[in-house]
This record gives sequence, structure tokens and C-alpha cells, in this order.
Amino acid sequence: MMAATSDATRPRRSGASRAWAYGALILGALLMVYPLWWMVMSSFKPDTMIFTEPNRLPGSLDFKNYVDGWFSSAPGFTRYYFNSFVICLGAVVGNVLACSLTAYAFARLEFPFKRVLFAIMMLTLMLPHHVVLIPQYILFVKLDWVNTYLPLIVPKFLATDAFFIFLMVQFIRKIPRELDEAAAIDGCGTFRTFITIIFPLLTPALVTTIIFTFIWTYNDFFAQLIYLTSPNSVTVPVALRAMIGESGGSYGQLLAMSVLSLVPTFVVFLIFQRRLVEGISTSGLKG
Repeated sequence: MMAATSDATRPRRSGASRAWAYGALILGALLMVYPLWWMVMSSFKPDTMIFTEPNRLPGSLDFKNYVDGWFSSAPGFTRYYFNSFVICLGAVVGNVLACSLTAYAFARLEFPFKRVLFAIMMLTLMLPHHVVLIPQYILFVKLDWVNTYLPLIVPKFLATDAFFIFLMVQFIRKIPRELDEAAAIDGCGTFRTFITIIFPLLTPALVTTIIFTFIWTYNDFFAQLIYLTSPNSVTVPVALRAMIGESGGSYGQLLAMSVLSLVPTFVVFLIFQRRLVEGISTSGLKG
């Protein structure tokens, strides 16, 4: 009888637990979404309403803040987005080429001090970016690269992002070596084997690299603030920071441009979301 009672109450307890779990998740989601919702709603309000009536919905969708904010400072956000996309494109191409080649060398080739070099590379993951900031800045000043895109793009072609190398090494190690041996029998050398066999099979890891590189580069503020000083070379995050002073405290325009600045990252994430999960799970980084 006790077993029957337990069986009868188990579905109710399971349903109640599930209801509490869903309720907690919905509450957490609302708390996380509220700042974004407030920012979007405030971008349609005049400055006088943003802080005096923070939770009131705007009477109408007035895009004045968007138009005025876009041209609030010279040369305008068209140029700022162009600068951001050029730097993101260079960083993505650099990371994809350099990190995949380096990962292939660590995963497949044999050379002196391979394990030591791989350990040193992994140690760089724990090195704070600020530690190397001053030496890098002095180097780029001597190369006359400051106020150009080069300090933000060229290091990507030198495989400086150890995280992506490790990601691809883990992925390549799961590719059967028999494919390399078959390519060698067909006359492929090391580089041709990488281009024709390994690189196409790296697609999930490459997509993960592309997404993270784009998002991290696009949202980067500190490095772009340090190396880009001319108004014509400024990127979107730096321009948003400058708006606080240049727009005379127009928070409506600042919030409108902040909303637009989120669009590229949302679009990239939504398009490649499934590939992102696939790349992380198949490279062995999933817990």
C-alpha cells in the first residue's frame, strides 16, 4: 500500500518541482532581460523621461534619438562601424589561418621541444593582457603602427590566441590518423594533407573560432582605445564612450546607439548558434 501511495504522489511531486524550476527560470530570465528591455524602451524617450519615468512605456516609437545619435559626432557611426568590421574581419582571418596551422603542428607533427612549447603556449592563457600591454605598446610605437589597424590585426596572424589553438588541437586529435596515412599514400605532403584533409574537417572548430573572435574583437574597448587615437579610426565601443561628453549628456542618443551596437553580435550569434554548440562539444571542451 505504501508503494502504491508513493507511486501516486511521485507524479504530483515531480510536477510541482518542475513548476518551481520553470518559475525560477522565468524569473531569472526576466531579471536578465530587464536591463536590455529598459535600454530599448529608453532609446525612444526624450532625455527628460528616461530617469524620471524609467518604467513608463514611450508614447510612440520616435526614432529621433537614433537619427541624431548616428550623426552626433564626426565622422559618424557609418565610419565607426566600418572600422569595427575591418578590424573584426582581419582578426577572424588571422585567427582562422594561424591558429589552425599551429594546432595542426602541435597535434600531428613531431619536432624538438614540442611538449615544452605546447606547455608554454598553455601558460600564456593565464597571463593577464595588462602584463604585456606596455611592452607591446612600446613595440608598436617603434614600428609606427599606433593609430592604425595593424596592432589589432597583425598579432592574430602570429597565432597569439592560445585558446583557439588548444580548441583546434583537441579537435584534430579526434580525427583518425588513417586519413593522414591515406593522403600520404596518395602523394600528399604535410601542407597538402592539412589543406585537403584536416582543414575541411575542422569546420565546427573554425566556426567557433570565428564567432568568438568576432564577438571579442567587436566588443573590445581597451585595446582599441589605446591604439586608435584619430576620430577616423575609432571603433563603435570607443565612439559610444566618447558620446557621453560630445553629445552634451544626451542619454537618449547614447542608448539608441547602444541598442544598434548590439545588432551585429546578436545576428552573428543567432546565425551560428547551433554550430557554436557543436564546435565546443566536439572539441572536448564541454564539461
